[in-house]
Amino acid sequence: MNVLLVGGESAGLQTLKAITATPHTLVGVLPSQSKNGFAGATVEGLARKLGVPTWSATCVRDPQFASVVAAAQVDVLLNVHSLYLIDAAVLQAPRLGCFNLHPGPLPECAGLNAPSWAIQRGEQMHGVTVHWMAPGIDTGPLAYSERFPIDDADTGLSVALRCIRLGVRLVETLLHTAATDAAAIPRIPQDLCKRRYFGAGPPDNGRLTWSASARQVRDFVRAADYRPFPSPWGHPQTRANGGELAVVAASCTGRSTKEAPGTIGVRSERGVEVACSDEWLLVRDVQEAGRYQPAAAVLRSGERLS
Repeated sequence: MNVLLVGGESAGLQTLKAITATPHTLVGVLPSQSKNGFAGATVEGLARKLGVPTWSATCVRDPQFASVVAAAQVDVLLNVHSLYLIDAAVLQAPRLGCFNLHPGPLPECAGLNAPSWAIQRGEQMHGVTVHWMAPGIDTGPLAYSERFPIDDADTGLSVALRCIRLGVRLVETLLHTAATDAAAIPRIPQDLCKRRYFGAGPPDNGRLTWSASARQVRDFVRAADYRPFPSPWGHPQTRANGGELAVVAASCTGRSTKEAPGTIGVRSERGVEVACSDEWLLVRDVQEAGRYQPAAAVLRSGERLS
C-alpha cells in the first residue's frame, strides 16, 4: 500500500518511523517546519536520510498537487501535526482517503493546542483521534480514537506526549486495516452539536487573573508548561514590581485566604504563596527576562501581583 505523509514536529517524526517499520511503501513526505524549535531529528531530515521524495507541506494547498498524488498512486494520505489546509482536489486524490491525527477528542476539542486547552479548562479526560479528512478544520467522520485521564501532575507536555504515543498506535491500526480490509475502517459521523473549536492563542491573552480560584490559576500554568521545550502559549504573564514576569510552576496549598488576590504571602524554600480568590497558591518557579528562577529569588512578601 502506498502512503503519503504530511507531517511535522515530534508526532510527524514518530509516524514516519512507524511507517518505515511496516511493509507499506512511503511514496513521499511533505514536512512541516517546527514552530516550537525542537532540537534533534526532524521529519525532513529523516525522510532525506531514507531517500524518500519530499515536497513542501504548502503543496497541499495547491489543487494541482492532486495530479502528483494520483501519479504516485497514493492509497492513503496521512496528515500529522501539519497546519496547512488541504485543498479539496488533493483530498479526493488518494485511492482510499485522507486521514488526520488530531491530539484531542472530537468533536469536543477541535482546533489547535488541544492538550493545553484541556488542562486549562480543568478537564479530567482527554483523547486522541484519527479521522477521515473533509474540507475544513478537524471535520470528517471519526475512524479511531482513544481517551485517557488527566491528573493533577500532568502538564501540557505530558498530555501532548501521551497523544503522540497513543496516536501513532491508532495510525498503525488504520494502515493495517486499510491494507487488509479498507471497507472495515470505521466512519462515524461527528456530532456537530457537541463541536467546540479552540484557537491557537492562550486564554485571556496569556495573562493570569489572580481573582480566579487557585485551581484555575494552577491549571493555566501547567497547561502552558512544555519544559524543556518552548510552550506554544508561552508561560502565563503577571505584573510584579513594575515589570513583567511569567509563572512557570505552581501548586495548590489548600489553605484559604482573605487577602486581596495577587497579594504575596509567605516565602520559603518551596516557593512563594500568592493569594487567589479562595486560597493561597504556591508559586514555585518564575521566568524573568527570559531566565528561569525560583520564585523566592524574585517575589517579596507584602507586594502584589496584577
